[in-house]
Amino acid sequence: MSRTAPSPPAAAPPPDVNGRHRSDRMMRLLTAFADVYIPLAGRRRPRPAPAPVDDALQLLVTRRRQEADDVVSLRLTAPDGGRLPAWQPGAHLDVTLPSGRRRPYSLCGDPADVHAYRIAVRRIDGGGGGSVEVHEALRPGTRITVRRPRNAFPFAADASVLLVAGGIGITPVLPMAREAERRGLDWRLVHCGRTRASLPFADELAELAARSPDRVEVLTDEEHGVPDAAGLLSRAPAGSAVYCCGPGPMLDAVRAAFDASAARALHFERFTAAPVRDGRPFTVRLRGSGEVLDVPADRSALEVLRERDPATPYSCRQGFCGVCAVRVLAGEVEHRDRKLTDEERAAGRMLVCVSRAPEGGCLELDL
Repeated sequence: MSRTAPSPPAAAPPPDVNGRHRSDRMMRLLTAFADVYIPLAGRRRPRPAPAPVDDALQLLVTRRRQEADDVVSLRLTAPDGGRLPAWQPGAHLDVTLPSGRRRPYSLCGDPADVHAYRIAVRRIDGGGGGSVEVHEALRPGTRITVRRPRNAFPFAADASVLLVAGGIGITPVLPMAREAERRGLDWRLVHCGRTRASLPFADELAELAARSPDRVEVLTDEEHGVPDAAGLLSRAPAGSAVYCCGPGPMLDAVRAAFDASAARALHFERFTAAPVRDGRPFTVRLRGSGEVLDVPADRSALEVLRERDPATPYSCRQGFCGVCAVRVLAGEVEHRDRKLTDEERAAGRMLVCVSRAPEGGCLELDL
């Protein structure tokens, strides 16, 4: 049987400053104040959630100009003529067309012009329809919605740069050349295309060449033959950074030849979907119909979905804009995008333009 020791008698309160065995009145007041204030001060007021940023801009087409065969440029301004958000060379706009299609177009004007943006679009019949709509529907006076400029192809202003553009790929490269000239960098620009009539902004490149002799070169298939990637890269001084934009075959050739060049860094942007690398076949199941679609190793889920429904939304086809995002209800996803956060991925979001499933896997999509 255990016993509990008796508690010691409570100690008498110490005398106050006057020697009296009772608590001091001032100390009682301070103690009461502390008992109330300290718990309140210790509570952290929750910070209000940041207000969502609306990055949509309503712009007006104020000028349209034919820049080359099948290429038009559009000048876009605020309806009230006000200032527009700033941008840097390499940036693009996500444009929502009247049909609801969204397409990214590189900014090719002057970043110092704070009251206007300029984009240029080559018409591609038989493509996704966006370029045809630009050519046929966007006239001066048309209002369109765009997202604020974003930059997936930033120009780092390296001391020595080689700029390579193929056809309409001149759009992000032209502002880079102007910036390189403004900064006094060691730069060179090569613009390649089928014919001179097919190359946009020939007059602006001629002005640039006049100000900076021996820095601008135009190569056309009809005059010089199809350019060789190794030959293009040979124009880069040792230690240069290369910025390249153009058709997929040009980019693939430049990437393949880069390691043997004297350049030290390669930056590129493609206007078409990148080829699937290390793909494995898988399937997707559509929740609404229960239909199962095969996705081959060399194709994206977006391609397969668009083949079934041409109205399937998309934009960049490179995993950074987020337009093609869908919700995955079941299945393991191999995320290959540069857009979604960890929280969005955990919530089941997937960009079908680049992300996939493991070999033989099945993804059930909320479609």
